[in-house]
Amino acid sequence: MVVFFAQERGSTEPLSIFNQYVYFQYMASAFSFRKYFCILFLLVISCDQPAIKEEKVLGPEVHLDLQEIKERGYLNALVDNNSISYFYYKGGAMGYEYELLQRLAKHLEVELRIKVVTSIDVAIERLNKGYGDVIAFPFTVTTERKKILQFTKTHFNTSQVLVQRKPDNWADNPHLAEKKMIRNPADLIGKKVYVKYGSAFKDRLINLSQELGGEIIIEEDSATAETESLIRKVAEGEIDYTVTDQMIAMVNAAYYPNIDILTMVSLPQRIAWAVRKNSPDLLTAIDNWLVDVKKDGTFNVIYNRYFNSPRTSAIRRKSDYSSLGGNKISVYDDLIKKKAKELDWDWRLLASVIYQESTFSPTAESWAGAKGLMQLMPSTGKHYGANDLLDPVQNINAGVNFLKFLDRQWGITIKDKEERIKFMLASYNVGFSHVIDGRNLAKKYGGNPILWEGEVESFLLKKSDPKYYRDPVVKSGYCRCEEPVKYVKEVLNRFEEYKLYIN
Repeated sequence: MVVFFAQERGSTEPLSIFNQYVYFQYMASAFSFRKYFCILFLLVISCDQPAIKEEKVLGPEVHLDLQEIKERGYLNALVDNNSISYFYYKGGAMGYEYELLQRLAKHLEVELRIKVVTSIDVAIERLNKGYGDVIAFPFTVTTERKKILQFTKTHFNTSQVLVQRKPDNWADNPHLAEKKMIRNPADLIGKKVYVKYGSAFKDRLINLSQELGGEIIIEEDSATAETESLIRKVAEGEIDYTVTDQMIAMVNAAYYPNIDILTMVSLPQRIAWAVRKNSPDLLTAIDNWLVDVKKDGTFNVIYNRYFNSPRTSAIRRKSDYSSLGGNKISVYDDLIKKKAKELDWDWRLLASVIYQESTFSPTAESWAGAKGLMQLMPSTGKHYGANDLLDPVQNINAGVNFLKFLDRQWGITIKDKEERIKFMLASYNVGFSHVIDGRNLAKKYGGNPILWEGEVESFLLKKSDPKYYRDPVVKSGYCRCEEPVKYVKEVLNRFEEYKLYIN
């Protein structure tokens, strides 16, 4: 009906609702259709006007602010796995977000727990459901996101850039290569551009299409795809274009020299972390801490390490010992796999123990004289078969023999394997007799002597209190046992993270 009347007036453009009303009145008068006017107008209104949909704004489903987080004892951080934010290199966790989060957790006096999430939508959902407390992504601040999240103070500003592939033999003729690059965003009209699922890049391309008056074909990647997977696809020729943050693009350009990242598609945008709408105290604490680390230079040191050292990032990405591209933890992986079978352990658990002890340095030596990969005292090493503790094979053999002994001893009373491993790890760190004392205290004071977390570990911590270390059931006396409790947590947490990246 709208098209019909538009044609009568010599135009194919649909009329606005108000102009339709005026035009219908005119036509009804001219052709004596007044008696049909109301019917025609109602028909057009009902057919042409879309139903108004009420926008649903999601928000927090739990109340967890700073006080509850401190009482719980840990901060759940949602992070992305990429060459800047969070990754493993030679067995140890690294990353811009990771290093800042470590310092934040220490400042808040809580444990840090990392949860890797690749999808932005999933990260927001998990935050508001209470599975995370802070989204520590390279997260663009947008109006839509501010409706359901609170953003921290800005970390830095960045722009969105087009990632495109340079032509073959680009290095032989840079001038010719430059001519083939898209420099005017208008040249993206009609072209297919891939973006990360749920990202601000899609929103920017939609707005850019409207600004240019032509459609850019936008394809969203899988919700589980990692941030940099699309950049790799451009470099390898699977796709032609993607859009990403300039800082991430710069790091990847050092690794993929055949990509071009010089075409801007946005003005500078703010990058920040996000918390739940109902966590104002956590937001204030993070903001105040950010101000402090920027003042004392800590922030700049970490920022420069990851954003201003792209060649170093490229070296890490190319390494077999990086979770970004390799599948190895250390040069001792084959030996560790062999010896882990003797323990009936996942080899990545044994690797986590060795990293905890020495960060895979065969010449490591502690202040107390423990040596080598598994940090054995000379007397212990000799007892379990190592004459030269600086020899990696002898050291790991002896360390595993010691763990076998602990397995036999704890196996008498603790039948559950997963629980027994916790007692073994604590004993490896602080000594078998101290953990026996913790178990005996648990028995005496009504705790569960065959459960570690919240039971024997809590009584082990009491061994610095005279009331407990002078108790008749305690045979090994005083112990400042925060270290073995921390040791168990860190080894097992690292093991879980190894399982995410290493087969």
